[in-house]
Amino acid sequence: MDKKILHVVNIYFVLPYFIGEQFKYFANKGYSQYVICSPSEYLEGFAKENKFRYKEVPILRSISPIRDLLSIISICKFIKENNIDIVVGHTPKGALLAMCASFIMRVPKRIYFRHGLVYETSKGLNKQIMIFIEKFTSFLSTKVICVSPYLIEKSINDKLTNNKKIDILNIGSCNGVDALCKFNPDLINENRLIELRKQIRINDNSFVIGYSGRLVKDKGIVELVDAFKKLCLVTDNIFLLLVGPLEIRDSLPKEIIEEIESNDKIISTGLIHDDIEYYYSLMSILILPTHREGLGTCILEASSMGKPVLTTSHTGSRDAIKNNLTGMYIDMNAEDIYNKILHYIKTPELINKHGRNGRDFVLSNFQQHLIWREIEKKIYQ
Repeated sequence: MDKKILHVVNIYFVLPYFIGEQFKYFANKGYSQYVICSPSEYLEGFAKENKFRYKEVPILRSISPIRDLLSIISICKFIKENNIDIVVGHTPKGALLAMCASFIMRVPKRIYFRHGLVYETSKGLNKQIMIFIEKFTSFLSTKVICVSPYLIEKSINDKLTNNKKIDILNIGSCNGVDALCKFNPDLINENRLIELRKQIRINDNSFVIGYSGRLVKDKGIVELVDAFKKLCLVTDNIFLLLVGPLEIRDSLPKEIIEEIESNDKIISTGLIHDDIEYYYSLMSILILPTHREGLGTCILEASSMGKPVLTTSHTGSRDAIKNNLTGMYIDMNAEDIYNKILHYIKTPELINKHGRNGRDFVLSNFQQHLIWREIEKKIYQ
């Protein structure tokens, strides 16, 4: 039987990261796939390329009762018109509206993908509201897929979900990593890499501290920039490469933004849509000093490219590395970040060792075909 699967997300940005080539894989296997997403100029082209149908429905990040109700009604109509069999909700707000609509329409399989927990860095009433939303979304679902063992542990400890509903794909992730074709250091074109190095003005043989993701406080950018300023006092040939967009929500302090814009040793690229593997190739190490994280796709991508990773141990990112084998855990302060980066600078052989181990770790556990098989077995069948 031709199963019809609807993914609901709040913004286009998450589609390439959370699903990506998975669309083509399941289309070729005979599944009919649909997407509901907030309006985006990129959606039409992405849908044609990846063989799914879509409908643009405004899904706000913030709570807006009237607009949210209208969005739920639109999702309900779409489910009825297309006889949807499975609804998959991503991101807290997209999943909330998806589970509400699919529950109303009595869709037999209602899947909530828990990619992270926003409330971990919230306080007061806002935190309590976010916890309630997590619990309510879970209640309406028939299954909650957590992207890391950490999120399973947190979900159980905070009593977010009936334990019988919780599941995970292999040892984590929602989509896996294309470690063979895209994130493969052996397939990097050296001439293109040289041109990129010239374009963003990074010197040859420099030590490049890399970061990939949104430039916000939750990701530890404040602590990272403070640590980098200190590193610049003890070594010359060093750069900080920030790959990702500045955001208004959870925005960085003014002085940190000014430091990023004025320091000629800090390269901020903005949002990169294509060829991000070449930016990983320029990095000596990747750092994700995050205050909250579901798993950390950028960690898996960098590891696949043979780069060691520094990240925090109190979030889901702890499950994306093997401490002292593929990278190292860091404490959430500028001093420890400084010390761990300096340790890599002084022991270049460790960079090569951890980088090789990291790629092996991804190949064994996070290749896309491993995760996609789990999706078909645990969600689509």
